[in-house]
Amino acid sequence: MILAFRLFVTLTVLWLVLSGLMKTQLLILGAASVALVVWLSTYMRVLQHRGEPIYFRFLHIFTYWGWLLKQIFLSNMDVTRRVFSRQLNIRPTLRRVTATPDTEIGRVIYANSITLTPGTTAINFTVDGDIVVHALHEDSLHELEDGEMAAHIRDVEPHFKGPDGRVH
Repeated sequence: MILAFRLFVTLTVLWLVLSGLMKTQLLILGAASVALVVWLSTYMRVLQHRGEPIYFRFLHIFTYWGWLLKQIFLSNMDVTRRVFSRQLNIRPTLRRVTATPDTEIGRVIYANSITLTPGTTAINFTVDGDIVVHALHEDSLHELEDGEMAAHIRDVEPHFKGPDGRVH
């Protein structure tokens, strides 16, 4: 029930922000569409994935998005500098990076965030749960191995009690 309420609030806020129109007819249609999506999501049991709730810690997601936008900008500047340099200072590297987020969805977000930052691309998950990453220069991989991105994603992940009783 809490997950359905979270989805309802999130979709309502998102609809209001994206719509921007406050006409009565549109508000009624928006409320009906949000209610339908919440009902369908609950009926189809898609609010949980393999026993893990599918949601994020609401306030932390904005901090993460701000941090990620900054990293995308900095990486973009670095790639631009390397491309326009006379020496073309690139050293393409392929390496396994440990995916340390706690949940499966956290690891997927980690891989997507790696791909969003220019100069790095997540290629595949290994059997061990690591991520194979291609980088334009190995310096980018050192930044990933420092774990700052993974720490930000762990802040966003839901904290719940797993089957073993531990809080994740």
